Amino acid sequence: MKALLDYLPLIIFFYFYKTTDPKDSHHPLLELVGSAGNTDQNHILVATCALLISTLVVYGCLFFFQKFKLEKMQWFIVVMSVVFGGITLVFSDVTYIKMKAVIINVGIGIGFLVTPLFNKERMPIIQKLLGSLLELSPQGWMRLNWAWCGQFFLLAALHFFFGFVFMQGKYWGEFTAFGDIIVSISYLAVILFCLRKYFKTTD
Repeated sequence: MKALLDYLPLIIFFYFYKTTDPKDSHHPLLELVGSAGNTDQNHILVATCALLISTLVVYGCLFFFQKFKLEKMQWFIVVMSVVFGGITLVFSDVTYIKMKAVIINVGIGIGFLVTPLFNKERMPIIQKLLGSLLELSPQGWMRLNWAWCGQFFLLAALHFFFGFVFMQGKYWGEFTAFGDIIVSISYLAVILFCLRKYFKTTD
């Protein structure tokens, strides 16, 4: 249920992205936040507004149901959405919302990379997450942690490619909604397949 709620703002974003006329600068959501709109990218501005509102609602509910606290990653997502979504709407410039996923993924990747330097056990994050499932040597855990970092750096590169390079961002919304999760699941499947003999139980 929690995983579905995490993806709900993205689903809402994609709905407005696909159903809004790019030239509609008078959409009710744009008027709600006082945005002047953009010549031919209003569908992204409207979708950004919907993303921002739904993010605040969803994580506000999670904050309540999680006994008035959010995980660090949830706070990170909320802050990044508010900052980049807000700047996008204030300046009516879609560059900022396109950079959000790039910066989030780079930030998470760096977090995985440097965490072993800042805890007493020198333990990578991935070992804390999967230590109960996998039996690896210290070197093995570090390699897996680097591989996990690679996933986020790859996603950052793909978001930049589809947002700013490939066909002038024509398919950025589609990649943001579907490509991101497809790449993540595929990457995870490959890693788990390579580590299948290191699982602690056959279950």
